[in-house]
Amino acid sequence: MVDRIVSLDLAAREICADCLVPDASPIFDGHFPGYPILPGVLMIETMAQTGGWLVLATLRFSHMPFLAQVKEAKMRNFVGPGEALRAEAELLHDGSGYAVVKGRIMAQGKRVADAEMVYRVVAFPNEMLRAQMFATARRIGVPENLLHAD
Repeated sequence: MVDRIVSLDLAAREICADCLVPDASPIFDGHFPGYPILPGVLMIETMAQTGGWLVLATLRFSHMPFLAQVKEAKMRNFVGPGEALRAEAELLHDGSGYAVVKGRIMAQGKRVADAEMVYRVVAFPNEMLRAQMFATARRIGVPENLLHAD
């Protein structure tokens, strides 16, 4: 869901990402015929992925965050095919094997969704996943210096 990291500020514990909703997708066939809108669950996934990248970068890719809970998610407006979204997240807590992130999505300068998300943070279950996360991080523009422990 995340196409490009726009900014990632570890000191401020914030991330901003661009996400483009595809013009055509099978998801729109049933959601809804004649009036295609992005399902709310995919807006939540967009916020969760954005927050996950923030947690990964904060931990310098030493551990993997897995979405564990979504709190108070609100879909405030509809999102249609082809819309450019700006996803933002702020790290509220990191420790004891958990991270808490507040996320939001903006479209055309207006907030369309927000949620607080809890991640379970664990060691990477295997090197294949870790390697794939590194490759994706490079593709979407996570700064190279954040991919390695200091």
